Amino acid sequence: MEYSHIREAAGYILSKTHIVPETAIVLGSGFGGFAENLEERIEIPYREIPEFPISTAAGHAGQFVFGKYRGKYIIVMQGRVHYYEGYSAQQVAMPVWALYEAGVRRIILTNAAGGVNTSYETGDLVLIRDHINMTGASPLRGVKLPELDLPDFVDMSYAYTPRLLELAEEVGYGLGLNFQEGVYACMSGPQYETPAEVRMLRRYGADLVGMSTVFEVIAAVSCGMDVLAMSCVTNMAAGIQTEALEHDEVVRVTESVADTFETLIAGIIDRL
Repeated sequence: MEYSHIREAAGYILSKTHIVPETAIVLGSGFGGFAENLEERIEIPYREIPEFPISTAAGHAGQFVFGKYRGKYIIVMQGRVHYYEGYSAQQVAMPVWALYEAGVRRIILTNAAGGVNTSYETGDLVLIRDHINMTGASPLRGVKLPELDLPDFVDMSYAYTPRLLELAEEVGYGLGLNFQEGVYACMSGPQYETPAEVRMLRRYGADLVGMSTVFEVIAAVSCGMDVLAMSCVTNMAAGIQTEALEHDEVVRVTESVADTFETLIAGIIDRL
């Protein structure tokens, strides 16, 4: 990963917006429709950005959307790139570093996940309070970016910013929303987990399992960004549910809770 690629991507984004929002939101599978709520929209397809990875997964539009939401300017990633698409951990993290270089200092990440905790139900929204990286990879491996002043070793004790978690809890309870908190385990994919792997994850303390988010969180923490992340439980993991796992069902479930998700995000944005 070269700093020049990050700088070029950030420069291209700023050439289209001319305003640096403090907050970015990454929209996972099925949540892409949220970007349609922005006013004064400016769309920036990933394919137009120099040296930028391009989304290939279904349900990921592959573009930044800049605009005003609840009276505040934000920038949204309408879809992300994944390790399982063949990108390196550094390429998956690059959009976060580019946003930081452009001036973003706070990131809200969303994803679709399988429920490992048997008390969860399909459609639950879960605030992520910690994660387990099961990929065996890190976006920081072999990366030296002195221009971003990245530390040699990154403390992950409070990767998910406590005050943002507290704010999200207050907003959710104030709105009467029923949501959970949990630990997210990231697997490399693209295959779904086996029942034995899910049993292992439960013993490790995982409540959720998915194939994204963790590299982005590591990148954000490495440069000092505040992080909030949430999952939508789109299915119970293998060995808990008997039906075959399908991506179309993942997208359908996230779309079914889009109104609840937007209500929560709106409340959070209002309080930032």
